[in-house]
Amino acid sequence: MIHIPILRAGRTYRSLKTVTVPHIRTGEPFVEVSQANTGLIAKDLRELPLHKQTVSQYTIKELIEMSKKAGQLFTAADLPLDTGTQSPVDYIKQVSGTTGLPETLCRENMTKIQMMLENIETVINGLTRGLDLNILDRGWGLQNGHLLSYVCETDSLGAVLPSNSPGVHSLWIPAVPLKVPLVLKPGREEPWTPYRISQAFMEAGVPPEAFSFYPTDYPGANEILFRCGRSMLFGGGATVAPWLNDPRVEIHGPGRSKIIIYERNNDNWHDHLDLIVESVTKNGGRSCINASGVWTTSQGRKIAEVLAERLLKIEPKPLDHPEAGIAAWANPKAAHSISSLIDQQLMQNGAIELTNGDRVIELDGCTFLRPTVIWCEDSEHPLANTEFPFPYVSVVEVPAATLTKSIDATLVATVITDDVKLTQELIAAPFVDRLNIGAIPTNKISWDSPHEGNLFEHLYRARAFQMY
Repeated sequence: MIHIPILRAGRTYRSLKTVTVPHIRTGEPFVEVSQANTGLIAKDLRELPLHKQTVSQYTIKELIEMSKKAGQLFTAADLPLDTGTQSPVDYIKQVSGTTGLPETLCRENMTKIQMMLENIETVINGLTRGLDLNILDRGWGLQNGHLLSYVCETDSLGAVLPSNSPGVHSLWIPAVPLKVPLVLKPGREEPWTPYRISQAFMEAGVPPEAFSFYPTDYPGANEILFRCGRSMLFGGGATVAPWLNDPRVEIHGPGRSKIIIYERNNDNWHDHLDLIVESVTKNGGRSCINASGVWTTSQGRKIAEVLAERLLKIEPKPLDHPEAGIAAWANPKAAHSISSLIDQQLMQNGAIELTNGDRVIELDGCTFLRPTVIWCEDSEHPLANTEFPFPYVSVVEVPAATLTKSIDATLVATVITDDVKLTQELIAAPFVDRLNIGAIPTNKISWDSPHEGNLFEHLYRARAFQMY
């Protein structure tokens, strides 16, 4: 059986305690993952200041070049995995085998991470707003006639990671060229990607002290969040709730991303149907940047009906099928539970499902949830502003005058409108994290613009600085 070890400042460590993750299709044991307890984590993290010093010996430009090389290695090289190696083909099949993501989508996510690494200079430029990177190396400097100084506020970036999609790991990658060691807690079903990225970085020349990898339980995750000066936390509402008011922790919770349509003089929503379908279904609907809502001021029922016709054509396929686009569920009980929850909430007035047939499908030993479209006559209905990790979308019709106030917290909002007032309202709305003006899919991310928080600002702060 494959074994994934702990990484203690880049050094592999095999624990006596392990967790076995089964193959999603066969149910047979597939990978054994070493587990770190809280004592081990606490002991190791006392050394973080020394690890930070080691990484800080390199310039940011040197680390950027190593990151670019890591991108090539990540997609093309056989990289260390315990006592053996892992090829790119192995990686794709292994990620698919434990997460249920089709191999086609695993390959797409692999390319996304490669592109992130190879474009890391553009990413850093976007995060820092064009800051001269020599200023970060030196601690101070002149730019555009201004004397600037920045200080790193942490010896590490902790990351409590999900299992939904490999592409999400691109969010913590910039910490490496920004000279901040990583403390990674992988998701149970997806230890492969953070481990392989770490190995690619080390093969590219980044000091191993920059990478700690601790598969662990809930107390172990909390230990990381308590001890790291800055962290990222991914999870559902209940998971992130205790940390919402901790400025040390950057929250990546439910997205509830939306497409907003308000065209006063035209009825052109048909022109945007492909955009809606892509936003809802791309990457199997698993990402927080997938649209889970279409909010419109008119034609809501018609939009929902036509959208349901389109999504019903997307059927589950075996995970190795070249056209597979829907992910299987690692935990079939969770799929049935979510389906039952939707059915229960549909019993309340104000919402109707427009997709037909069985929502839960068993195929090739796997459990799938088929795309689901809900027409919500009531914007307050519980299904109107929620999300699930599969292609689920609610269509809601509200008056233009109350649209901005109705949508509530939104990670990504794509607004298609000719109304200047609505555009200005959304620009001013603090509860919209990323705003796309015009026909831009919610899942389309530009390298130089973060979609949730700013990692540079999370790790560094500007300070007053004078010299005589």
